Amino acid sequence: MGQPEQRAEGAGPFTTRRLWHRPEGGTVVWESRPARRRGVLSVRGPGDTVARSARADDEALGRLRRLNAVASAAFVVGGGLFALGAAVAQFGSGEAVASASVYFAGGLFFNLGGYTSLLQVLNAPRHSPGGARLVTAGWRWWGYEPMRLDWLSAFVLFAGTLVFGVNLLDSFLQGLTTQQLNRLVWTPDVVGCVLFLVSGHLAFAEVCHRPRPCLRSRSLGWWVVAVNQLGSVLFMVSALAAFTRPATGSLINSGIANWGTLCGALCFSAGGVLQAFERP
Repeated sequence: MGQPEQRAEGAGPFTTRRLWHRPEGGTVVWESRPARRRGVLSVRGPGDTVARSARADDEALGRLRRLNAVASAAFVVGGGLFALGAAVAQFGSGEAVASASVYFAGGLFFNLGGYTSLLQVLNAPRHSPGGARLVTAGWRWWGYEPMRLDWLSAFVLFAGTLVFGVNLLDSFLQGLTTQQLNRLVWTPDVVGCVLFLVSGHLAFAEVCHRPRPCLRSRSLGWWVVAVNQLGSVLFMVSALAAFTRPATGSLINSGIANWGTLCGALCFSAGGVLQAFERP
């Protein structure tokens, strides 16, 4: 029996979808996000008009459910704490330490969510040669796979949460000059926002199978990516408004900075809620 014909699609050098035409008829379709989030392949037999889902084994599905639960909960809680920190900064007593403490706690949950997202990629089932089934490998705590778009997106996201951690730690420092504030607090904030935006763009490329964003309103995965990317945009708006003017020592606009953080954080919480349903 001959080998199945194969067609690959994706963004640039990255493959995010493979389609196999079996010699006996029928097709098998592997897509990066459904395979690693839900553990499924799309299979259509000879003469079938409706595709069915071929699932990974029970061990892999249980692993995916546990990782997804941790990641989604971490982003829900982390986003909620960031929103609370912004509310304290906007409506509270004005003490910087109070909001910084809440932000720092939220940042720890974002770290957890970012790392767990990377674990989801590393420990997801892979397609076998010919696309016959999904294969589960051994558990990994770390891996380097830069030619996988899902790995690159998750890695950049995790790196962004770590850079935010630098910003959150430095925000506890007292007696900083304007130049020190912008270098130690503002710059890591902007870098973290850029990394979040890059991660979101890569996630769009994975969902859309092309470099440009697309509209797929019937796809839960698309909505998770879109809501999180909106949060990243609002975080960037907040960061730009939080620049300290050297001439006056005041922020460009503290209201925009606080409201941008609050609304962006709520987007990440909403994304975490949606992600909870994107599971096997």
